[in-house]
Amino acid sequence: MADAARVVRKLRDTFSSGRTRSYEWRIAQLKQTMKLVDENENEIIEALSQDICKPPFESFFAEISLIKASCKVAIKELKSWMAPEKVSTTLTVFPSKAEIVPEPLGAALIISAWNYPFLLSMDPVIGAIAAGNVVVLKPSEVAPATSSLLASLIPQYLDDDAIRVVEGSVAETTSLLEQKWDKIFYTGSAKIGRIVMAAAAKHLTPVTLELGGKCPVIVDPTVDLEVTARRIVAGKWGSNNGQACIAPDYIITLESFAPKLIDALKNTLEKFYGKDPVQSADLSHIVNLSHFVRLTRLLDDPKVSDRVIYGGQRDEKQLMIAPTLVLDAPMDSLIMIEEIFGPLLPIITVQKMEEALEIVGSLSKPLAAYVFTKNKKFERQVVASVSAGGMLVNDTALHVTNHHLPFGGVGESGVGSYHGKFSFEAFSHKKAVLYRGFMGDLTARYPPYTTRKQNIVRCLLNGNFLGLLYAILGWNSK
Repeated sequence: MADAARVVRKLRDTFSSGRTRSYEWRIAQLKQTMKLVDENENEIIEALSQDICKPPFESFFAEISLIKASCKVAIKELKSWMAPEKVSTTLTVFPSKAEIVPEPLGAALIISAWNYPFLLSMDPVIGAIAAGNVVVLKPSEVAPATSSLLASLIPQYLDDDAIRVVEGSVAETTSLLEQKWDKIFYTGSAKIGRIVMAAAAKHLTPVTLELGGKCPVIVDPTVDLEVTARRIVAGKWGSNNGQACIAPDYIITLESFAPKLIDALKNTLEKFYGKDPVQSADLSHIVNLSHFVRLTRLLDDPKVSDRVIYGGQRDEKQLMIAPTLVLDAPMDSLIMIEEIFGPLLPIITVQKMEEALEIVGSLSKPLAAYVFTKNKKFERQVVASVSAGGMLVNDTALHVTNHHLPFGGVGESGVGSYHGKFSFEAFSHKKAVLYRGFMGDLTARYPPYTTRKQNIVRCLLNGNFLGLLYAILGWNSK
């Protein structure tokens, strides 16, 4: 705890100096972050391979390229983000002018996750830097190679007096959470999210919680079947072999349409990953034995084990489980209760598409929801009725690449959002500022209060200008 307290104290000294508030400091750190990525791409890919056997293409597409895009947007837009926003004023305070001034919150703690350990560490750091904060980054110990790389690279490229990396496990995280922060940003499970929120509550520290949930995919029979299958497979198994908070968690479709969809998914999976997907170099491995055991427990559930219609192969030594389809798992089975976070995909069949909305509505609000349809009426119905952190029509996962959209959860799937300007705002306070001179001082607002003064104020606030004139002159408006 003493070490954590010392780190925070040093960071607060830096923040108090005012150094991080300037445009020059922020832009320099953002450019250095871009340089860090550009000069160490191979090292980042290697670390991700060591941690989770992530394919190089996925490492670049889903982590490195997104960090570069975040940096570019922040560098391009920083001046406009920092500029005060002029807003209207009211007659009550005439003459005056008003603006909203974004200011940094102060010392921010960022606790990242293991599944996208580079992206989920550096993306919120970019937002915190852009907003002018000092930062402690706590990478996930479950991805030790990436954690070690970040601890090595960040002091080489960024201001070590303002941006620090603290490695470690539960003890170190607990010690950090005991400190007073001005912002805590956490990515991970809802279970740990509750612990983080409880720790933040002791100091009334604002939090952003990027959690997860069971992300549904609703598929109606009007779709382009081949494209739909490709996009579901890419969003599920092409997203870290299902180990992603926005990966499809289950499909709902009509019973009569399910055989066609299942055949399309099987054909696509074989085309992408071959007849023996456990040996595929294009699939990430399960992160560790604990998660492997958790996933096999979902598969071995007696309510589910006889409903596997594709895949199910596993190799504990390699920490690999093949892409697996499960048909009509009961709603009270473990696979339909827990967030799967792996390569298993249940397919639930219904008689009417309206039943799909009932099923989704009966579960906790997900981080993402997907619908595939050519039916515009049904599309509007899903968008209007399904509550989720984000929604994507006729694709999966790609909404997170649009920095104009906020990324975050609702209810059990999270609190707050980020990406693009939303990252800047997540680490900023919008300070309301009203400017007045010494002219136009309304004496009616001051004691001693009289009926005439009350009439003046009442007419002013109600916009009754004729009555205001009468009150000023002391006339009875009636």
